[in-house]
Amino acid sequence: MKQTDLHVTIAGGGSTYTPGITQAVLNNLDRFPMTKLTLYDIDEVRNEDMYLIIQYMLKTTGHDDIELVATLDPKEAFTGCDFVFSQIRVGGMEMREKDEKIPLKYGLVGQETCGVGGFSYGLRSIKGLLGVVGYVQQYAPDAWILNYTNPETLIAESIRRAYPKAHMLNACDMTISIEETMARNFGYDRKNWICQYYGLNHFGWYTEIYDKELQRDVMPELIEKLRNKPMKIASFNKGDQSWQDAWNKLSKILNLFPDYLPNNYLEYYFFPDIVVDETDPNYTRANMVMDGRLKHTKDMANEIRNNEDGNILDFDFGEHGQYIVDMATSILNDSHERFMLILPNRGAIPNLRSDAAVEVPAYVGRLGAEPISMRHDIPDFHKGLMEAQNAAEKLLVDGYFEGSYQKVLQAFTLNQTVPSADKAKLALDDLIIANKDYWPELH
Repeated sequence: MKQTDLHVTIAGGGSTYTPGITQAVLNNLDRFPMTKLTLYDIDEVRNEDMYLIIQYMLKTTGHDDIELVATLDPKEAFTGCDFVFSQIRVGGMEMREKDEKIPLKYGLVGQETCGVGGFSYGLRSIKGLLGVVGYVQQYAPDAWILNYTNPETLIAESIRRAYPKAHMLNACDMTISIEETMARNFGYDRKNWICQYYGLNHFGWYTEIYDKELQRDVMPELIEKLRNKPMKIASFNKGDQSWQDAWNKLSKILNLFPDYLPNNYLEYYFFPDIVVDETDPNYTRANMVMDGRLKHTKDMANEIRNNEDGNILDFDFGEHGQYIVDMATSILNDSHERFMLILPNRGAIPNLRSDAAVEVPAYVGRLGAEPISMRHDIPDFHKGLMEAQNAAEKLLVDGYFEGSYQKVLQAFTLNQTVPSADKAKLALDDLIIANKDYWPELH
């Protein structure tokens, strides 16, 4: 692997998260010397908007010597690249809106990565990521793919089956977001934390948060603080009231089950009825994002087009961009830094099936990820929840590769947000129609 003149391709270059990732790279050029950045997307308009924003960013920060390319051509995008940062959203926000609203018609959770909406998105994402990984294998087989594309567990399982030799790491920024929000709320420095965590993606628990400066496990005091008072939204989620609802429910979970600190996404599995009752079926989170972050990004691109003055760029994505750059740097320099990744279990969680795609801490170096094994079995409560959800996810991936309606229906029925096979079938049949241009044909 070369150490200089790095070529990075962002798959899903038109994403609103691209500026945060780019800024993180620019802040770390001394240890990650990128000289070419390619934005690859199938949405020409969004990719062109983002090209203008990143070009403006490079110019105003004195980095206009970095070559910037925007393309819809996979051969141009991936040939000769060293790292691929993947953050695609197959179907865009329009399909996310359908993932959220169709389940709500039947009293089911409407959410982009959890419940049957998440499974709907998963079937689209599998197809999209298989395409991206296929292009990388064709045009840059030695490149490392660092994937943020959701739903991560389904992606990891699918790529493992189709491209077992691909150089790929799957990471989710939700644990980082939880940690950073807790640190900002309660006066800690997340950079001092060593976290023990296990689960599936968006479905896990912290067992320890050791603070190196304080020299103690701070998780018990964090749990006590959270039980008494929910967190407030951090700056990187400002303007999105749904996050306050999420932090409120995190405190609710902890008052029921205070032994471990949960991922807040477990609200959809513990309280699906409450979530449905509190969701406006006509204005879901997809609408909030379209009216918020997407509109804000479009406005910035237009300001640049119109040569307007002032502080045009206004981004705060917390640790999202820094995390993926730190992973790339750890691979590049073989520094074995610690990250939370989605990996085949293979004994990391001793009493869970070996082939489960789990989210656990791992050390990352030139040869990839080395998962850190648990020091003990996990509790039956968590194990039972995870086994059922993992089985549902595996059935969904089976259904994708086999084109099996029956397997996908089983997956929908087993998903723990779904109380009835009848409702699972009604939602599935509607989602098949909505996804006719994206899903494999099911028979």
